[in-house]
Amino acid sequence: MLIPNLMALEIGPALLIGGIGLIIGAGICFLVMFVLSKSKKDAALRDAKQIVRDAKIQAERITKNAEIDAKQAAFEARQQAENDIRSRKGEIQAIEQKLSLREQAIDQRDAALIQKENALEAKSESLDTRLAQVKKKSEELDEKIDQIIVELEKVSGMSTKDAHDEIMARVESKMSMEIATYIHNAEDEAKETAEAKARDLLSLACAKYAQDVTTERTVSVVALPSDELKGRIIGREGRNIQALEKSLGVDLVVDDTPEVITVSCFDPIRREIARRTLEYLIKDGRIQPGRIEEVSAKCKKEVEESCQKYGEDAIFKLGLPRINRELVGYLGRLHFRTSYGQNVLDHSMEVAYLCGIMAAELGLDQQLAKRAGLLHDIGKALDFEVEGSHVELGVRLAKKYGEPDVVINSIESHHGDAEAKYVIAHLVQAADTLSAARPGARSETLETYIKRIEQLETIAKSFDGVAQAFAMQSGREIRVMVAPERISDSEALILSQKMRDKIQNEMTYPGQIKISIIREYRAVETAK
Repeated sequence: MLIPNLMALEIGPALLIGGIGLIIGAGICFLVMFVLSKSKKDAALRDAKQIVRDAKIQAERITKNAEIDAKQAAFEARQQAENDIRSRKGEIQAIEQKLSLREQAIDQRDAALIQKENALEAKSESLDTRLAQVKKKSEELDEKIDQIIVELEKVSGMSTKDAHDEIMARVESKMSMEIATYIHNAEDEAKETAEAKARDLLSLACAKYAQDVTTERTVSVVALPSDELKGRIIGREGRNIQALEKSLGVDLVVDDTPEVITVSCFDPIRREIARRTLEYLIKDGRIQPGRIEEVSAKCKKEVEESCQKYGEDAIFKLGLPRINRELVGYLGRLHFRTSYGQNVLDHSMEVAYLCGIMAAELGLDQQLAKRAGLLHDIGKALDFEVEGSHVELGVRLAKKYGEPDVVINSIESHHGDAEAKYVIAHLVQAADTLSAARPGARSETLETYIKRIEQLETIAKSFDGVAQAFAMQSGREIRVMVAPERISDSEALILSQKMRDKIQNEMTYPGQIKISIIREYRAVETAK
């Protein structure tokens, strides 16, 4: 037990000394650290004060620079404002000078107008005075003339009307021969100049344009792959062909002609719809009443679209400005219309070309002339559906869609139904005649040709004094032989004019008809 106690006594002071040492070391460390932190804090305070001083110096420098810049900017702004004020003052002074000069000019003009007004008032008063004098003299002259007429009636024993009629009758009987001769000479002189100019103009127009000729058709032929399809088209108890004719409004001719069906109709639009419908049904193979109605409606729409396209193509080729869309559709319908074997749309385009060429040569509006020529036969697009001549229908369409007066007058006068009021209307007449009368442009049936020749000769023979009449050159000339003892030379001229008027009023013919009156008197005697 003694040994542990001694060991405890020895360990206790050692631990105490060690603890004291640790405490002293910790205190020394704390003291050192305190001293170091205080020195760093002092250094940081010194640095902060230095930074503040530098910042104040920098701020003062910046403030001074800003004040200097502001003063400079204010000075420059003041200078700019003064310059603007000076320039504005100069402009205002210039404007004031102009206004003062304008006021002076207005004052001078007012003074001149006042002088003119005074002069006009003086002239007006003078004219009023003269008019009063002239009116007074006229009344005095009328009174004297009335007195003279009364005295003349008393002396002659005739009234004024009787004397007038007597003088006119004598003058008419005496001057009829001279008037007829004068008319003949004037017409010859006019023809010499007019025909030469017209010949040059028309030859130039013909040289610049040429057009193919088509043949007239009132029927369309549809080819069949085989004759077996004829029975299918007719159908059981004729159901299919009846449905076709009812839906299309045409006549279908199914005869012994091999592999052919004929579509007959005077309306070219319905005939075209029927042709397309039959071709479509033949290709499709399903031929029955329900299918027929469906296909015919589809083909009708296709033909309407084709009409629109043909009309637009014609306008594009002629280079015309915009035309009403509905009128373009009517124009395209002319593609399926023929007249005397001539396609009406081609004929209208040909007339438009010729009118444009002649208008250009005469210095007229070329576009307006083309428009009038193109639309002159527009009424033929409706003459199968609406009552009335193609001239009346064309005028109605042109007015409905707001065409110019020149175009309307050209339509109503191109066959002489109305007076041509414009030069372009005369050009349309000439171009229409030229397009229709050129060789190969038109054809007509033998029956129509014979009737026209007979009617021409009948009209010529209906006049008194005509011995014989012969239609020549396919009805383009009529030669009339007159009795020389009944018709004089002057009367022959008057007879040709009357015959011309009657032919124009009673006949329908292509081109022109030349009337030649032949009078020959022979006195034969034999000396023995």
